[in-house]
Amino acid sequence: MPPQCRELSRRCFNAALLAGAAGATASGQEKSGPRPPAQIAITFDLEMSRHYPKRGMTEWDYQKGNLDDPTKRYAVRAAEIVKKQSAAIHFFCVGRVLEQPDIAWLKQLAETGHPIGNHTYDHVNVLAATPAATQFRFQRAPWLVAGKSAAEIIQDNIVQTNVALKSRAGVAVNGFRTPGGFRNGLAGRQDIQKMLLDLGFTWVSSKYPPHDAGRPREQPDARIFSNVVAAQAQAQPFVYPSGLIEIPMSPISDVSAFRTRFWKLESFLEAIRRSVQWAIATGGVFDFLCHPSCMVVEDPEFRTVKMICDTVAAAGEKAQLVTLDAIAGRLASQQF
Repeated sequence: MPPQCRELSRRCFNAALLAGAAGATASGQEKSGPRPPAQIAITFDLEMSRHYPKRGMTEWDYQKGNLDDPTKRYAVRAAEIVKKQSAAIHFFCVGRVLEQPDIAWLKQLAETGHPIGNHTYDHVNVLAATPAATQFRFQRAPWLVAGKSAAEIIQDNIVQTNVALKSRAGVAVNGFRTPGGFRNGLAGRQDIQKMLLDLGFTWVSSKYPPHDAGRPREQPDARIFSNVVAAQAQAQPFVYPSGLIEIPMSPISDVSAFRTRFWKLESFLEAIRRSVQWAIATGGVFDFLCHPSCMVVEDPEFRTVKMICDTVAAAGEKAQLVTLDAIAGRLASQQF
């Protein structure tokens, strides 16, 4: 866990918002003084994705943690590639993964230095207002959550994942990512922010800024690429008034590009390349969001992960490959 930030003052919060672009304002203007190195993170959500490995496969909605072997192998191999750069992938694990008979691969990830965060036990919607809206599984089997409120289901899901990771894998949870990204993150949901703080989390990854990805089955043009890059300014870390740090997911995600828009790999690579370069040019943050269950089909040769590593390496002192706790730590330790 990064340094505690619960006692950040209102003044600190406002200053953090101004510093959210980590060296650039929302309009792209540089701050005075030395520019900090860009922080580039590679994050994998360990869950199954609907329509993968074949279109029409939606049963994963009810079994998000039932990872298949290709997905697990992809996660391990990607971790090895990044480790060669003396860096790490930040994983977020759905708790039901811990019910599988063999989790040696997950223990290997942790033992080799890759942090593993909490992604809830059943992949629940933390903004859900009713029990049925928390997860497809509870619509099919409502008796599993009978008598519980949506808030109780959500908190139980988070706590169960902490317990499962610790007791089954020996993993101390590193951070929390919400299933699904929200255009406003947890803004206006002080109840969820307080829940996470009370559970010991100092940062969350919940915001996914809106952006234009074009029409399905149409490959992106220069306008779309520019729109995705422009959205990076809204994907910079900041602090909620509660003191909880937000580290947004940076557009464009793999499921948005491949599953929803049917982009080709070359288009995805170009969008990610331009976005990483934006972060390097501004001293900003880029949080690459992907799912090995999707990427094993769309990018089996790990071209995206390798490209990010190569781009950061080529930037020298202008950029670093980091984990999300490092991003939170830098924001929390800034003096105003």
